[in-house]
Amino acid sequence: MELQPESREQPTIRPTQMLFHSIVAPWDEHRLYAYWKNSTSLESHFGVDFDGSLGQYLSTTTRADANYQANRRSDGSGAISVETASNTQASDPWTDDQLEALTDLGVWAHRTHRVALRACRSGADSGFGIHRMFPQWSPSGTKCPGDKRASQFRAELLPAIVSRAGKPVPPATGTSKPSVSLAHIQAAQRRDPGLPQGGTTYRAEALVVETALYKAGLLAKRWVDGSLGTVTLPAVSEWQERCGFRGRKPGQAADGLFGKESLTRLGTAYGFTVKD
Repeated sequence: MELQPESREQPTIRPTQMLFHSIVAPWDEHRLYAYWKNSTSLESHFGVDFDGSLGQYLSTTTRADANYQANRRSDGSGAISVETASNTQASDPWTDDQLEALTDLGVWAHRTHRVALRACRSGADSGFGIHRMFPQWSPSGTKCPGDKRASQFRAELLPAIVSRAGKPVPPATGTSKPSVSLAHIQAAQRRDPGLPQGGTTYRAEALVVETALYKAGLLAKRWVDGSLGTVTLPAVSEWQERCGFRGRKPGQAADGLFGKESLTRLGTAYGFTVKD
C-alpha cells in the first residue's frame, strides 16, 4: 500500500533500527493507510492489526516520519517504524497474533538489513526499540506504545526476535504448489455470499486464493476463512484492476469475479496453479 508522494520524494535511509509504536486506535492496516494518505504527513513503514495482518506503506530504505531524529540521521542511517493497532488509550497489551507478526518482522529486519539483535543502547545505536525509549525519538516525550506493551517488548517480543533470528531458516518442505479449480472458485463466488456468515463451498481451495489476496495486501488476515463472500469481492476487484481489467462502463470498477486470466496471474504471483 505505497504512499505517494512520500515514496517518490522522501530521501533514502540505511536501516539500522526497528522501532515499535501504538497508533492509539483500533485500526487495521487498510484504515491506517487511509489515515496516512488523507489526514497527515506523519507516516510509518508498517502497520499491524490485532489479528497480525500487516500492511507496508514505504520501502524500508525510504525515510518514514514517525520517529523524530531517528527518521534519518546525518550519516544516512535511520529507523524502520512499525505502528500497531491498540485501544484508544493505548493501555492494552499486544495480542498473540500481533506478537507473532512483530517477531517475524524483526527477524526479517535483522536478516535483511542486519539490525542488531539487541535493544538499542542509545538513540542512534543499531537494534530494536519502542517509541518512548529515547528523547531523540520523541521531542516532547511519549508513553507510546503504552506500559503493557513496553513490558512485553522486554519480556516477550525482543527475546522472541533474538531466539528466532538465531535459528537457521528451515528448508522448504516439498516443492509442489497447491492447485485450485477455476470452476470451483467461480462456483464458490456465486454461492458463498448467500450462505450464513462463514459458509463455504470449496473451503480448501478458497483458502489458497484468500491467502494469496492477503499476501497481495488486498484482504485482511481475519477474512482468510475459506468463504469467498462479500468481503472478498472488493479484494478480487482490486486484484483485477492491478491486472488491467476494468468495468464495462467508464470509471466502473472491475466486477470482482475471477476469470481464468486474473486467477492464473494471482497464482503465478503467489504460488498456486489453476486448472479448469
